[in-house]
Amino acid sequence: MPFWALVWGPPAATVHSRTAKVFETLGDRPNAAQRYATAAASRPGATYARIIALDLVAQAEQQAKQGSIEQACGTWGRAIDTMAGVKSTRTLKAVRSLRSDLRPYRARGVRVAAELDERARVFLAHA
Repeated sequence: MPFWALVWGPPAATVHSRTAKVFETLGDRPNAAQRYATAAASRPGATYARIIALDLVAQAEQQAKQGSIEQACGTWGRAIDTMAGVKSTRTLKAVRSLRSDLRPYRARGVRVAAELDERARVFLAHA
């Protein structure tokens, strides 16, 4: 079985996450973002915090690519909250990537981007 077809947690959540990846590949960002949100909401939080956080990061990336930076920052913030206590190379990489994604918005003085970047910086400093 190919790696991408493996089931990680509840089957419904996995189907939503994989469907989101298909929409993302097709360039359908609104549907990708919605499916990532549904995938995150479909997993039990205590057991799947890392995967929920990564689904939220993917959702935020789709929102940002649609130009919805304030919405994306809110979703990224939820992802960082979900990452609390999670030790994972993938989550650390996601937070570093989010800081990079925020750079143009910080440069333009977008307050929510600057605030989220500071949260991400503190998160990484304590990781």
